[in-house]
Amino acid sequence: MDDRSEARPLARRQVRPLVVAMMAASIATTGCQGMATTTQDAGAESASRPDNTVADWPLKFVQHSFGGLCYSTYGCTIDYNGYRHRSDPDDQLRPALASVHPDILRNASAGYLGILGFPPPALVRWRSTDGSAHEAKVDIGAIFADGLLLHETPRDDIPEGVSIGNPAILLVVDDRTISVYMRAFVPTRSLRTPGNPHSNFRKDPVLAWSRTY
Repeated sequence: MDDRSEARPLARRQVRPLVVAMMAASIATTGCQGMATTTQDAGAESASRPDNTVADWPLKFVQHSFGGLCYSTYGCTIDYNGYRHRSDPDDQLRPALASVHPDILRNASAGYLGILGFPPPALVRWRSTDGSAHEAKVDIGAIFADGLLLHETPRDDIPEGVSIGNPAILLVVDDRTISVYMRAFVPTRSLRTPGNPHSNFRKDPVLAWSRTY
């Protein structure tokens, strides 16, 4: 009987180091997994950054802003990403694009900001100058499937380290034609207007797609 009573404390003393070792191994394994997850998340965040520098050439984008414009149309409506961007009166003819300011596309608002990825196609309804009714779905995601930021700035004219933000996408209806432009604000080393220190950038609207209905 005495032998059995002495064996029990000995067994407990042998089990405790084993339990401690198993707990330590479990904690170490959990810690390694946590570190791997953190590294993966950091990489994913870096890959989806919304801006560029010249080192990221060719420049790409993951977010965009959006604006809709209508010319030579009646009752033009533009719906995109669950929002109506344009809703013109059905009985009033919009002026022709050629009759407005020549820099209208450089300065037109694209006030719907921070669209991540691409929603379903934009839905456009309008009547052209001859009164014909039209409806079209414009797949912005298909037009910019490669994710490239369209611009006309040479690489060597972009300063190192500057941040190039989200571009604007403009959907323009002009009578029977729909055109989609990208307008990116790109800082430049050179001045666009000599002597004007505030002209060190370009924001050219670049035609990406067009169709006549």
